[in-house]
Amino acid sequence: MTKERLISLDVFRGLTILLMTIVNNPGSWAAIYPPLAHAEWHGCTPTDLVFPFFIFIMGSAIPFAMPTKQFDSVVFNKIIVRSLRIFCLGLFLNYFSRIELLDLEGISLLLLRLIITFAVAYALLGNFSLKIKTYLVIGILAILLILAYSQIEAFKDVRMPGVLQRIGIVYFLVSLLYLKTNLKTQLMVAASILLGYWIVMAFVPVPGFGAANFEKGTNLAAWLDNLVLKGHLWSYSKTWDPEGILSTVPAVATGILGMFIGQILNLKIQQTEILKKIAVIGFGLIIAGLLWSILFPINKSLWTSSYVLYSAGIATLCLTLLYFLIDVANYKKFTKLFLIWGVNPMIVFFFSGIIPRVLSSITIQNPEKSTEQINLQSYFYKFCIVPIFSNPMNASLTFAVIYAIFWSLILWVFYKNKLIFKV
Repeated sequence: MTKERLISLDVFRGLTILLMTIVNNPGSWAAIYPPLAHAEWHGCTPTDLVFPFFIFIMGSAIPFAMPTKQFDSVVFNKIIVRSLRIFCLGLFLNYFSRIELLDLEGISLLLLRLIITFAVAYALLGNFSLKIKTYLVIGILAILLILAYSQIEAFKDVRMPGVLQRIGIVYFLVSLLYLKTNLKTQLMVAASILLGYWIVMAFVPVPGFGAANFEKGTNLAAWLDNLVLKGHLWSYSKTWDPEGILSTVPAVATGILGMFIGQILNLKIQQTEILKKIAVIGFGLIIAGLLWSILFPINKSLWTSSYVLYSAGIATLCLTLLYFLIDVANYKKFTKLFLIWGVNPMIVFFFSGIIPRVLSSITIQNPEKSTEQINLQSYFYKFCIVPIFSNPMNASLTFAVIYAIFWSLILWVFYKNKLIFKV
């Protein structure tokens, strides 16, 4: 039985998805304000908090979705199917621009890609029986994996890891941990993960590179990515992946810490007591993360143990503030915009990645150079937004905000018509 939704948690999710949409869609990556960019390597900007916030929120929602802790074959099947659906949604995003058939090109090829995309989205987001969901997601996963390792030119170097892939894996492991263990065991598992990850990264020599290190491309996580997923990694790095194999392990601890806070929010005690508890925990996690960063730097790409504690602490304090305003003080006037984002996260995650790919696929004549083509996204930004601003960073941010407004309108229609798309 599902417990009544916690509005502050939905609002927090909505804020996070909205921020994700803005930071992922600037008009120009060469002109963005520093807080809207990832840290170059070590360090943490507001943008670096988006991903761990979403995993933290996912963990926090688990006790509300499964308050009775009932575990049987049906529940296990539901968990694994949901995890695989999330995984496949993220994996398909890496395939979209690679889909080819015969000699199709231009608009014909784009229409083919869109038809396949909507079919996949319907299969992975549609409300079917559990049996049909199971068959569909296993079939889609099998096709994607076969294509990746089939040596077909278009897919032979397609990226396998990704944001949604990591979320799907973490959801599966954290859900099982919640249903099969008590809170003490869960915290012990989280502590073991964080300590174990630090020990492995800090002390195990890296084959081919020498001593253990935390540098880009030469650390143990990078070595493992290149060993297991060689040729299927992040295109900007080629030899390692920010959502790689080893760095996914501490992300499980992020989910567990979120689940820990979710269980506190579920306690049958006074709301003021809940506020005190989670506020103290939030500050404690931040301090612990900063102290650990002296030995193990805060780093999103490595998902270091200090980064887990630091980001989870900030997430806890954000949720504390929202819980106080919305659920304790009953101040809800500002929540509607974020609620419409928070109740439909997966549709935004998936299609906000598809739309820019579509716009980049459609080209028209460049008004400045008649012999060249320009894609629709670049055209809109360069000729409709850039001329308005003297500061290119303002122009770039405006493009992202317009895209977010576009999605807000779509999500408002979904919300008014009670259309919620769940995996």
